Amino acid sequence: MYKGYITDIHGIKVGHAQDLQGMTGCTVIMCEEGATAGVEVRGSAPGTRETDLLKSENAVDKVHAVVLSGGSAFGLDASSGVMKYLEEKNIGFDVGITKVPIVCSAVIFDLGIGDYKIRPDLHMGYEACKSASENENRQGNIGCGTGATIGKILGTECSMKSGIGSASINIGELWVGAIIAVNSFGDVYDYKTNTLMAGTIDSNTKKLCNSYEVMQKSKYLKGFSGKNTTIGVVATNAILNKSQANKVAQLAQNGLARSINPIHTMFDGDTIFTMATNKVKSDINLVGTLATEVVCMAISNAIKSAERYDKFYCWKDIQQKV
Repeated sequence: MYKGYITDIHGIKVGHAQDLQGMTGCTVIMCEEGATAGVEVRGSAPGTRETDLLKSENAVDKVHAVVLSGGSAFGLDASSGVMKYLEEKNIGFDVGITKVPIVCSAVIFDLGIGDYKIRPDLHMGYEACKSASENENRQGNIGCGTGATIGKILGTECSMKSGIGSASINIGELWVGAIIAVNSFGDVYDYKTNTLMAGTIDSNTKKLCNSYEVMQKSKYLKGFSGKNTTIGVVATNAILNKSQANKVAQLAQNGLARSINPIHTMFDGDTIFTMATNKVKSDINLVGTLATEVVCMAISNAIKSAERYDKFYCWKDIQQKV
């Protein structure tokens, strides 16, 4: 049954865990059989784990999970819980005496929205795995999207609530899906109409500003390195080698560029992973083009699914004011 979610790709499971006092959480994208993986990092303030392993010249060619986490660099600890869970299931890279789960991760900065002392950790990563399912289809303020905000050029107090979004698209037997946690420095635009959807709120008028125009007039930007970042996973059932998986991740970043402006700044750590389950032969150019499209769709879904939190307006609030 079509869900319009990354779990439309057979073999991909998604699990979420979050803490509402800390307003933070993590999301695990799991492939127990192992998925050929690639990555593309374009933001200049990334927080990641095991990305070097995905370089084409390096040995291990499959991963068992990718973790998207809040908590800034502290949130990388959630991957330890995912490794613990997978090891207990005897899932991982066989090294003879045991199996080592290959778990990649990227984090967003969400320490400024809830209790910053509460961060995703080993326990939260483990709980996300326990909830992982091929039937997952929730979006918005859940998992890594719990504390996601966008549009921070005038400071956190003028930003909007965002979340995590997912989407899928298919042509015949070929499926491509994406799940994206949107925590960008820049504004989000409708990728079809190029109209501003969400971003910075003017503190006086309570209306949306254009961050690009604000940037041109400002001598000082209130964002700081590491405070933003849009991260996600593109999954496909296409047969890809490691080099091709990296290329698809590169092309998927075009989806961020179509939907978010400014993007890939010194304030962002934008990272996209690819996971290929290797079931269907397809042209890599088609897979990459669909990846671009589905990333845009997932970003829009993240914005539309977000719920207001405290002083942070969401897309639904803006619609009511129009």
